[in-house]
Amino acid sequence: MRFFGTTWVGRDGGYGLRRVGVAAGSLAAAVAGCFVLRFAYQGLAVADVGGFVNILVVVMFAICSAIAFRKTWESFTRRAARSAAEDSLRSLKAIGFVGVLLAYFLRSLAEAPGEKLRREEYETARSQYEKRRNARTGNPAARKGKSGKPRRK
Repeated sequence: MRFFGTTWVGRDGGYGLRRVGVAAGSLAAAVAGCFVLRFAYQGLAVADVGGFVNILVVVMFAICSAIAFRKTWESFTRRAARSAAEDSLRSLKAIGFVGVLLAYFLRSLAEAPGEKLRREEYETARSQYEKRRNARTGNPAARKGKSGKPRRK
């Protein structure tokens, strides 16, 4: 929602172009990240660290990317509770940044990332506001009593 401001509410003000921009940007960043990881892997091959380390690095990035994708995708549909477990996943998401970027790309094809969650929260807050607003009737001294006549002080 960072790139959308309040345009997601009415889907106006360049909302469609912003979604296309987020999709293209996140896909380009994911591709660039894959190239960086490839260069890092080639560096390991040049250093001749051995097959076990090469496999370990590839598996580690694959698992971290998968977990980061899943956690990012879940964050679009429900609000995560701030806990120590969520804070400890921050470094895992940094390592699996390709998964995070791919989650943003796929989500931006359907909607602004996080829009559904924010829209539900917005509609709930709005209905609660309307309920509170309609419950107030104005001046309490002007209310009529049970007999239908205005109350006297």
